[in-house]
Amino acid sequence: MSAEHTHMPPGVEVISTLPEAAARIPDGAEARTVRVTLSPGDPGAPPHRHPGPVFGYVTRGEILFELEGQPPRVLKAGEALFEPGGDVIHYQGANNLQDAESQLVVTMFALPGTPVLTVVGAEELAERRHLRYAQS
Repeated sequence: MSAEHTHMPPGVEVISTLPEAAARIPDGAEARTVRVTLSPGDPGAPPHRHPGPVFGYVTRGEILFELEGQPPRVLKAGEALFEPGGDVIHYQGANNLQDAESQLVVTMFALPGTPVLTVVGAEELAERRHLRYAQS
């Protein structure tokens, strides 16, 4: 644990530290805090990308999370996530629970006026298929 984290007041906990992530924040970006609530079994948004980096935290339930080039993983309440945004495709952000809501809160850094997400079309998904994690 770094020195700045050793003198924190009771009840304060650092969940995730990503020193390289700040370099991905575009000049002139605004910070957007977004809450995503998924009903039981909700598959989430179709494959998409974000205009800038996204830092998040699962507040309730379980999220099936998959980014281009990474294996799908289940994030449970209390776990953090990061995605670089830009060109990287976010394949899955689904509720992994069939019987309960799941929720996450993210902070996204993006230029003003850009969309929260842009859906990736079938043609581009086919062109980038080789970049998706290959499950054995």
